[in-house]
Amino acid sequence: MALSSKAEKKAVLDVASWMFNIVTSVGIIIVNKALMATYGFTFATTLTGLHFATTTLMTVVLRWMGYIQPTHLPLSELLKFVLFANFSIVGMNISLMWNSVGFYQIAKLSMIPVSCLLEVVLDNMRYSRGTKLSILVVLLGVGVCTVTDVSVNAKGFVAAIIAVWSTSLQQYYVHFLQRKYALGSFNLLGHTAPVQAGTLLFVGPFLDFWLTNKRVDLYNFNSTSVFFIILSCTIAVGTNLSQFICIGRFTAVSFQVLGHMKTILVLFFGFLIFGREGLNLHVVFGMILAILGMIWYGNASSKPGGKERWTAPLPADKSPKVTSLSQSEELDENV
Repeated sequence: MALSSKAEKKAVLDVASWMFNIVTSVGIIIVNKALMATYGFTFATTLTGLHFATTTLMTVVLRWMGYIQPTHLPLSELLKFVLFANFSIVGMNISLMWNSVGFYQIAKLSMIPVSCLLEVVLDNMRYSRGTKLSILVVLLGVGVCTVTDVSVNAKGFVAAIIAVWSTSLQQYYVHFLQRKYALGSFNLLGHTAPVQAGTLLFVGPFLDFWLTNKRVDLYNFNSTSVFFIILSCTIAVGTNLSQFICIGRFTAVSFQVLGHMKTILVLFFGFLIFGREGLNLHVVFGMILAILGMIWYGNASSKPGGKERWTAPLPADKSPKVTSLSQSEELDENV
């Protein structure tokens, strides 16, 4: 009975974590789209720096109130994480500028196999055939409904490679650091957000000027644009926190696979709000295929042997041992 109650509690928390991430992620995409397209605030890197500055403020307040306890994260680990995270942000922005939208979407989809490779090599993770096939179905579905024009050039290809690998390493590191140092999502954000805020706010204006040929200090701020910037920063706190919660509770691969539900929802609400231009049969087919793949992945990966961490057998034991992923997630249940 106790085991059943614990499993039910975990299931409820898992669903709540995903819903929190989906709502905040879709919300920030819609707000940022309005901010950039309607009000011309195209300074994406600087805006991300403001997001992390707001997140830092939240962690400082929560620590002052006693909700976040002091924890330790070695400086070398912190610097590696920030390096991966900042290269991810900058790389994705440059990749979007130098590549077609179609190739940019392909690069984003390639994060799933790269994340799988990292888990296999670094964590000895093993996937069942059903789990692998479900991932392929998700990739196919999202690709069908998002990839249109595809053109690539040398510098865009290099930017995409940097973006894909740095993003995959950053997401892998979120799960790795939480497990290794027993850090909760708030604790990890408390360590990483200040450094990311400082570096991005320093580099952001220069990078944004290079990308857009516009200076953020000359932007015509008004009450409406400031409201949307504040709203974006507020939602970003939830987005950053929910990402750490989800990756901590699951893995980077699960976050990538199931996270494409956000892509489907953004497309759906985009057609709903901004009109049906671009909506056709193959887009609808891709959406349905992606959703079915996600359902299949959730079912296949949760079964015994669907996704497990393999460990070498002890000398006294001749049979191979497999450690279930859920055993390494005990710390995440209190998030």
